[in-house]
Amino acid sequence: MKIKSEVYPILEFDPDKTSVTNPETLRYSFKVPENCVLCFFNDVLLSLYKKGVTKIIGNATSSMGRFPIYETEFNGRKIALFNPGVGAPLAAAFLEEIISLGGRKFIACGGAGVLDKKISAGHLLVPTSAIRDEGTSYHYLPPGREIGANPSALRTLTNTLTKHNIKYLLTKTWTTDAFYRETKEKVKLRQSEGCLTVEMEASALFAVAEFRGVSLAELLYAADDVSDDIWDIRSTKEREITKQDVVNLSIEACSML
Repeated sequence: MKIKSEVYPILEFDPDKTSVTNPETLRYSFKVPENCVLCFFNDVLLSLYKKGVTKIIGNATSSMGRFPIYETEFNGRKIALFNPGVGAPLAAAFLEEIISLGGRKFIACGGAGVLDKKISAGHLLVPTSAIRDEGTSYHYLPPGREIGANPSALRTLTNTLTKHNIKYLLTKTWTTDAFYRETKEKVKLRQSEGCLTVEMEASALFAVAEFRGVSLAELLYAADDVSDDIWDIRSTKEREITKQDVVNLSIEACSML
């Protein structure tokens, strides 16, 4: 296929599933279970390991060092857990590697900024779709404004939350590459489009999952507030649900995929 030249290189999508670079070339010496949790809360992952809840089955590597791949068991099913790193490119790359190692069913969980100050710190939100204001997803799917979460994984995740009477909001999320370029006008635009959250990975993860034919949904934990003129980090605000709770819910949902 000859790629049609566009005005902007990011729009030159190539649907060819083969690539000169591919994760299989890394030849890791371990495999992972089909069911996997992408956890952006590294402190929780370390805590679970120290408590003996998980064990390390291997390490993904990058120039930043090793990224442990943990394993636990829930409802008789083995679950892999790993931190994919911050930002769309790194998270997508690690997701690719985990898929190459056998991962097929994914729940991601992490924090997000909120675009509505009425959403309390620690409240849970589930993205039904993500606005693609990052670059990675454009290498996996044709150009487009939004991408949806996997319907089956999304349904399983929300069913798990409902089972435990956990309050959550369904929402569109804004995925951006530029953490320090969440300007007033951009925030207003995303609010008008129906976004309640902003984060840095969802649209890329959804795109990789769709491209590779695996299922993935994400659970977001309300953190800072960027809905107003002044950034409210809200680090001291009390939360009804802890990050550990979020990971536990994600593990349970993942076991049901």
